Amino acid sequence: MSPRTRFNTIDEYIETFPANVQSVLKELRQTIRKAAPKAEETISYRIPTFRLNGNLVHFGAFKNHVGFFPTSTPIRSFRKELFRYEVSKGTIRFPMNEPLPLSLISRIVKFRVKENLAKGKRKT
Repeated sequence: MSPRTRFNTIDEYIETFPANVQSVLKELRQTIRKAAPKAEETISYRIPTFRLNGNLVHFGAFKNHVGFFPTSTPIRSFRKELFRYEVSKGTIRFPMNEPLPLSLISRIVKFRVKENLAKGKRKT
């Protein structure tokens, strides 16, 4: 996949990867979908994105990891549970050769749903 490749759907994005990576991405997508059933799927920044009152989370596959981008507040809030993963301000890197921590991902997405819904209420 070229860095300039543009996708219209998450399915198009996932289809560009080998079967083993597709499986991981589909599992991650399904986990996010269950945790945020009202979120809209889209592509933003050329990667899969879920939106609910603004950007909720993004994810993408890279050479040796899956990047999960939930913004900085859940990374701070879940830092003790994320200790074994490489993190930066708004990014969590899950190694490609390990199972995804689906329960943790689900809780982070639910945290983001609450955060974004509260943000929407404050604007009203």
